[in-house]
Amino acid sequence: MHTLAQLTSGELNDTQLKRIQIAEQLTEFPLEVLAFADTLEVLDLSNNRLSCLPDEFAQLSELKILFLSFNCFTEVPAIIAQCPKLEMIGFKANQINTVAENCLPIDTRWLILTDNKISQLPSSIGDLHRLKKCALAGNKINALPATMANCKELELLRISANNLSVIPDWLLSLPNLAWLAFSGNPVTDSHVSHDTFPYAQMTELQLGEQLGQGASGVIYQANWQQTTQQQVIENKKSIDKEYSSVAVKMFRGDVTSDGYPKDELHCCLSAGHHPNLIKVLAQISEPDHLGLVMELIPAYFYNLGLPPSLVTCTRDTFSDGMDISLEHIVKVMRSMAAALSHLHQNKVSHGDIYAHNTMIDIEGNMLFGDFGAATDLSLLSSRQANMMQSIEVRAFGNMLDDLLSQQIELGKSSASDCFKALSVLSQQCLEHNSVLRPRFDQIYQQLKALEESLSQ
Repeated sequence: MHTLAQLTSGELNDTQLKRIQIAEQLTEFPLEVLAFADTLEVLDLSNNRLSCLPDEFAQLSELKILFLSFNCFTEVPAIIAQCPKLEMIGFKANQINTVAENCLPIDTRWLILTDNKISQLPSSIGDLHRLKKCALAGNKINALPATMANCKELELLRISANNLSVIPDWLLSLPNLAWLAFSGNPVTDSHVSHDTFPYAQMTELQLGEQLGQGASGVIYQANWQQTTQQQVIENKKSIDKEYSSVAVKMFRGDVTSDGYPKDELHCCLSAGHHPNLIKVLAQISEPDHLGLVMELIPAYFYNLGLPPSLVTCTRDTFSDGMDISLEHIVKVMRSMAAALSHLHQNKVSHGDIYAHNTMIDIEGNMLFGDFGAATDLSLLSSRQANMMQSIEVRAFGNMLDDLLSQQIELGKSSASDCFKALSVLSQQCLEHNSVLRPRFDQIYQQLKALEESLSQ
């Protein structure tokens, strides 16, 4: 983090700065930034009060990454299209209502416009031939321009919490699309009630240590003192054992990068129970509190991967030396296929199939969670629901490919029959023609057979 005083005093002039980050409630773009036009690659002026950029901004010839989230822009400044190397752009949580034609750099790879007031996207977005990640949740978009069908490299799209009444077939057919979320739109509004699912009252919960947090909320360890079971009895639901120590996810905010928290809760409850899904025990629905009570995951479980970086964009990263045997990869991915087959049978897509959302133990047992990007598919036609499953199969293939790549990174042999079988399966899941990809129940059977052959 830098200061405006450092910039204006010339204190930084003798350095070959590649990154500048200033958050000081700026209302005007600091022209002193231009002194680093020949070296500056990352400019982060998020959390200010900027509303425009000067024409001189185009002088930033080496700029690759621009973050202007949490400012006061009402339109995407067209001048950024003149930055020849700019490929990563973030305007989250501004007041943008206008995205003009040709205002985005042609080489844009990563575009974040979450939580604005955009009702229409420009047709020129279809010219972004390198676009891989696009976050548009929390806007007022009525329809996606048909030209987006030309964005063949698109892998991750978030269009939840908009005004979409139709999901076009061309979107579900994009060859590289693997992570798609569109909950919180008229096209998914099924008006399903979960009143028969058990409730927990905040007065029964004593929140303790924070276990983690994500875009939609914070997870705590908690003690659940079930002072009354009347609500459970009335709903003809019984909790199979007394839970004192539990995990509680408290949702926050109205909209996240993935959509509305209420849609995450809805999809969690629609998913039903499965041995490889983190078990939901009760829901919290009070005027100022929305949340989930979940079974506490044993402390010996750990995250299989780490989230994508600015470099990997849509693909997971892994901690140094992260080691998992081929046998455990088979077991984890077989469990994942079973869980995802279950979800799609219940008309729910996950939207975020990643190693970093997967928890395992040293025996390869797996638990899967985080429904922030999940979508209710119950109102889609069976054909489109199948297309959604094919998209998720591609994400599954990416995850398997990442785990196999990690094996090679660690110097493991890729010559075994098991490795070859997993590689073939990964390529089947990554087939560009989505119609040719296997279904999750077929993937499960393949991995089950492979697992059995390894145990012989």
